Amino acid sequence: MKKVLVVGGGGRCHAIVDALSRSPQVGKIYCAPGNAGIAKQAECIPIKDSDVEALLAFAKEHDINLTVVGPEVALAAGIADRFRANGLSIFGHTKAAARIETSKEFAKEIMIKYGVPTAAYRSFSDYNEALDYVNAGSFPAVLKYDGLAAGKGVIIAQNREEAEEALKDMLLDDRFGKGKVVVEDYLEGPEFSFMCFVNGNRVYPMPLAQDHKRAFDGDKGPNTGGMGAYSPLPFITEEDIHFTLKEVLQKTADAMVSEGCPLSGVLYGGLMKTKGGVKVIEFNARFGDPETEVVLPLMQSDIYDIFSAIAEGNEPENPLEWSNDAILGIVLASKGYPGSYDKGFPIVIDSDIDAHIYHMGTAADGAGYKTAGGRVMMVVCKGADVVEARAKANIAAGKVHCDNLFHRSDIGWQVK
Repeated sequence: MKKVLVVGGGGRCHAIVDALSRSPQVGKIYCAPGNAGIAKQAECIPIKDSDVEALLAFAKEHDINLTVVGPEVALAAGIADRFRANGLSIFGHTKAAARIETSKEFAKEIMIKYGVPTAAYRSFSDYNEALDYVNAGSFPAVLKYDGLAAGKGVIIAQNREEAEEALKDMLLDDRFGKGKVVVEDYLEGPEFSFMCFVNGNRVYPMPLAQDHKRAFDGDKGPNTGGMGAYSPLPFITEEDIHFTLKEVLQKTADAMVSEGCPLSGVLYGGLMKTKGGVKVIEFNARFGDPETEVVLPLMQSDIYDIFSAIAEGNEPENPLEWSNDAILGIVLASKGYPGSYDKGFPIVIDSDIDAHIYHMGTAADGAGYKTAGGRVMMVVCKGADVVEARAKANIAAGKVHCDNLFHRSDIGWQVK
């Protein structure tokens, strides 16, 4: 039986651990650092996801057969490079390949060079030059910090004042560190997420999902890390899927091979269906969160086979198989999120709840749980269609009791 180490500790990693737990090949799962919910399915190890040397030492000491990387910070720290240099099998991109996420400028350069459809852009390191360029254009303007910013480095400025404040944050005050700013043309249309497993030139698509970034019903309130997701998507046609797979995901995989930094892990396309067709908003070099929590439960294949094959540079022996069920997940978040919020509130879950529950920010509280983060947990339900899955998920959300949680009730509102 195989021993697997999962690096990370949020809802995405809980979904990965859950999927691995269904593999008949996997006998032991470790998760570093994990969380209180993950601890029910894996042994949690108190090592930070960015502490590459400690993770490497642990994997060696415990004869880990495969390591699966969840968060981008570990990839950016070069975990895949270090593990492979030491002869260890790991699912995740090299530091060079992870630049498709860690540098907005690099990603844009690749897209423009290889003809991947995306918004026109310019990058700046000088505050005054950037502000002059933005003011000479039209609003809204899209401003992106060129680096990792924990999901907070993208600002859609509606006017000069907002642009000035955002550029000051990024270029003068170095809110996210020293770096450039990418200024993009503003695009309009529904957004969606298309994740795929990538092994060099080989691309294996996953079901589409749509995240909901705004905090409150009606797509109101501040942007968050995601308040829920669902699949399938009614506004995406088979033609859209075929185009995106060929002209975006496959073309990007081929481009990265040509650039000498092939992908070996997950490529996440954050996309928009505009009047001019599907265009890339951003790429991520790992599973999305909360999309992973609604995509991986649909997998009918043995995920260990897929992770292991890609980690070793091989082709999976069998085609990937997915359920045709509709699925929808609702995030339960601490009141005040994405701003300041309090922690430590006890959570009581009714015993008759009928849902997958993925923990995002919980801590153990005796035999139960308490809140320990902004996004706390996610309830996920399947159905014959999205409407049924949403109804089930809303019922399930009502069976999680806590004085300091809130959630959206309209996830998947596009589907009536």
